Amino acid sequence: MQNSLNLIHLTHYDLVSPDGRITQFKLINDESAEATVFIEEISPKFVGFFIDHDKLIFNIKSTLAQIGVDGDGVEIHLDTQRLCAEVKVLLRAIGPLAKEMLKHLKVGAVIGKLFAADDRRRVRDPQYLNRMFGRSDSLGRPLLSLGGLQGSGDLILEKVDGRAVAYLTLQHGTVGYQPTIHNFLPSLGEALVQNMPNLRDWIRLQQKSLPDTPRNAAKGELLLVKTLPLHIRTVFGRVVNELLVENYRHTSASVLQPDTTASGDIYELSGDSEVELTDIPMEFYTLEPYREHVFFSDRDQLQSDLENTQTVFDAFASAPDPKEHRSAVYIVKSKQLLNLSHDDWITREPTFFQFPGMVNSTRQAAMVDRYIEQQPSHPVLYNILRRNITSQGILLSQHFLSPLMKKMLLNSEVQRNLKAIYFQYPSQEHGEFFSFEDRNLLHDLHKFAIPVYWVDTRSKNILKYMERENRGTGMFVPIDRCEAFVQATFFGLYGSNLQEGQFDEELRHLLHGVLALRDEITHPLLHTNTPLALVTGGGPGAMEVGNRTAKELGILSCANILDFNAPESVVNEQRQNPFIEAKMTFRLDKLVERQAEFHLDFPIFLPGGSGTDFEMALEEVRRKTGASQATPTILFGGPEQWKDKITPRFQKNRNTGTTKGSEWLSNTLYCINTAEEGLRVYQNFFRGTLPIGPEGPIYDEGFVDMTKKD
Repeated sequence: MQNSLNLIHLTHYDLVSPDGRITQFKLINDESAEATVFIEEISPKFVGFFIDHDKLIFNIKSTLAQIGVDGDGVEIHLDTQRLCAEVKVLLRAIGPLAKEMLKHLKVGAVIGKLFAADDRRRVRDPQYLNRMFGRSDSLGRPLLSLGGLQGSGDLILEKVDGRAVAYLTLQHGTVGYQPTIHNFLPSLGEALVQNMPNLRDWIRLQQKSLPDTPRNAAKGELLLVKTLPLHIRTVFGRVVNELLVENYRHTSASVLQPDTTASGDIYELSGDSEVELTDIPMEFYTLEPYREHVFFSDRDQLQSDLENTQTVFDAFASAPDPKEHRSAVYIVKSKQLLNLSHDDWITREPTFFQFPGMVNSTRQAAMVDRYIEQQPSHPVLYNILRRNITSQGILLSQHFLSPLMKKMLLNSEVQRNLKAIYFQYPSQEHGEFFSFEDRNLLHDLHKFAIPVYWVDTRSKNILKYMERENRGTGMFVPIDRCEAFVQATFFGLYGSNLQEGQFDEELRHLLHGVLALRDEITHPLLHTNTPLALVTGGGPGAMEVGNRTAKELGILSCANILDFNAPESVVNEQRQNPFIEAKMTFRLDKLVERQAEFHLDFPIFLPGGSGTDFEMALEEVRRKTGASQATPTILFGGPEQWKDKITPRFQKNRNTGTTKGSEWLSNTLYCINTAEEGLRVYQNFFRGTLPIGPEGPIYDEGFVDMTKKD
């Protein structure tokens, strides 16, 4: 039996067919008739197609059953090709009112459906139902209760013969009919032909309570009894005839559907007994996993499996080929995750869309809607929005979702049900590199508390998107380092991608010294147990030195990686170094935006080229404008290196007055040759004795030379 979401027809639950119409009708006598019922447009997911036919039950409409018309399916023929069924039904009248109703039944009347009593779907443990008490769906409707939201003690759950059984306590008396019911029966017959809705409400208007009448059956008479209103949203309920008091039988209208809301309160029985009924025994059958209203917090095994990296990678390995196609699947339970096949994925071939733009806004809107409908995640999100999918789960998508899906994703119904998004590739066209719109979507999903995970084939790790507080930007971080990322003080290393230099040992000593300082410093940016992170551009050369050193020291090794491999780039190819743990990626057109997302507390510069010069200028501007606080920037490489780089520019700007009022930036740059010199800068800063910031001194060379002996 398939479980593929892309094959599901969500107009019907998979244990029931649509209602069928009478195509042939013949009265046998005044209390019985024979009808041929044709049922069409059955879902291909209907379980009845896949189980023994002796498990199929014809369930007559409760509207007829409450009049006393019962019906048993004596022959059932299924057509799996045309998705239809033909059922020979033997109709039986219980009581004089039902005999009269038989005369008003005719060809075209909608009288019942098929129910697949699949033993595999029978609820066996009462705990499965108990967890739903006191809970409601997104509209505030009880998931399972007898009475109001919190339910009633009149619903008793037990385990009987290996199945969960609820005993619904009956209210006093019985239910009868007003004399006007006889005039109503012809209209009821016509209403069944028209398949008019809410017929039970019509019947209810004709009923009356008989509170003092004993609840026992007389031969040939209908017994209508009543319970508190029953709410069912999570399972099918079915009256268990074999658990009724001896000599009682419920009509074939014995199945209560999951859309039963405060209406499953009248039960129709026949028999011959002086023993008074006290309760109605009911067993239950589970819905499709995605319609069970199951909370993600209750899926302990699924959560455990998602913590296993190999399990998640194996799940993505089941996606259909070719990998260039877009695929997605919604997962709500562990068994589904562990047994995924390529048939379970919703797949769409890549389609190029040329949007006309706002010069033709009507066509633009239509093209956007068409594009959204072509996304493999669309059927999932659409059915969540339509409340056809009610169980909380996760979405696996080969590619990160298109930003145009935002209007569906940022919805309270989706937020309630979608507990995580896992993807393997950021972009179909750009590989590992996110667009500006992608990063905006990540930010919005983060705000909406929908976690996003990158199942990263490069690092062979699962990375979670995390944001630093009040920064509005973030990175994908190993799951076990997320807390460290959020709490960390960030150092950053800039330098040439062409050469490593001779600074690796000095950098190691510097960072090791900062780690040791935590034990003797109390500062907002450095104190006991403060995590450290180091960010580079992720490439070779000096960046590789930084990432390698950080990883070796247990410092979170991060990178903001730019796509320099684009055809229009004239930069030497920058392979990603293998020492990156946390990362964000950027396309070449967002070079400046990428630099703005470093958000470093403490920049460190090694000798570099024009890219490094650009990065230094941006760090200076951030401090000048107050976007970053005045913290020391370390310059490795000796004074001559930085005199050639910094001094002419600083002095020219100072002499022309173009930096008037910001000359103090010179006291934020500290040239060093050794780690000890750098540690002295940091020690003085963290202790509050470093003369830095707008009130500090101005240095003629444009930086502070820490290589000079005191």
